[in-house]
Amino acid sequence: MRFTLSSSELNAQLQTLSKVINSKNTLAILDCFLFEVSHGKMTITASDSETVMTTSIAIEDAEVEGKFAIPNRTILDALRELPEQPLTFDIDPVNLTIKVLYQNGMYNFTAMNADEYPHIQPIGEGASVITIDANILSSNISRSIFATAQDELRPVMNGIYFDLTPDSLAIVASDGHKLVRNKNYTVKSETPAAFILQKKPATLLKNVLGKDGGDVVIKFDSRNAEITFGEGKLCCRLIEGRYPNYNSVIPQNNPNELTIDRKVLISALRRVLPFASGTQLIRLNLDGGKLELKSEDLDFATSAQEKVMCDYNGRPMSIGFKGGSLTEILNNLDCEQITLRLSDPSRAGVIVPTTQTDDEEVLMLIMPMLLND
Repeated sequence: MRFTLSSSELNAQLQTLSKVINSKNTLAILDCFLFEVSHGKMTITASDSETVMTTSIAIEDAEVEGKFAIPNRTILDALRELPEQPLTFDIDPVNLTIKVLYQNGMYNFTAMNADEYPHIQPIGEGASVITIDANILSSNISRSIFATAQDELRPVMNGIYFDLTPDSLAIVASDGHKLVRNKNYTVKSETPAAFILQKKPATLLKNVLGKDGGDVVIKFDSRNAEITFGEGKLCCRLIEGRYPNYNSVIPQNNPNELTIDRKVLISALRRVLPFASGTQLIRLNLDGGKLELKSEDLDFATSAQEKVMCDYNGRPMSIGFKGGSLTEILNNLDCEQITLRLSDPSRAGVIVPTTQTDDEEVLMLIMPMLLND
């Protein structure tokens, strides 16, 4: 079996797929990439047994057909230092020997039997389907993934929740202290459905989507999801369990509203946060058109305070937030101005972009910290 393809295209695809493979696997074959050649293209698969990702590359010599598996470190090391050029693969399917010919040399190594590679279980009949623009899905995952938890006791909080309703698709993440809810009103279904995507496949999707654009089709049942995008596909095990009622924790009446330039607030937080205690408590004092940020660490006798201009229509208030969490939330919004909606120092603050599109609603929530007055 002999075929030719681009070295840089192959390397780019393998670098993306390599993030699926675990450093330690129960099956030796899962250390490998699976290559399947037929009908003028090569399909490459990487798997960790729960998450399986495939992609395709066009090849020359369309009449060849076959499959083989190569240890990921072997092929990645072979391609790392090669500049863009044609690569010719010459494979002996009987002895499983592989020669890779390039401009000034040749690699020679042994493949593994592709028949040992585990097969993907197809999604069963009656699966729910979501079709969403790749750029929208990528931005929603990127905006949400930082808010997922690492909780062994409540594994449902460790993933991103997709909640399909007759009104919208909500993509939600929360660790109990902060929450992100992205609502897209262009994606909806008369038949409600939901699933919880694990963090690893979510991260893989975030990195691979947005490069090609187009639509992403998500088929899912109670246990597995199959996500098709461009020339690739990702199949993964879902987190099983019931996600908490996230809407119930979002306050509906926070009358005190602060509007401020997002980057100005981030800069001020970065300046005062190093002087906070280990809890990262930042006190926000709100009165009129000024916001004062204060931090202190009594153990080391350090403190900082800074005043910034803002637009605030509400009663004078002092409220505490964890500075690191507040900075994370602001960094994961991409608007110029944000509006912080408050009720009182004991209730959650809601942060939204001051200007939003008609098709999408982005909301982030942060729980307050107790102030010792």
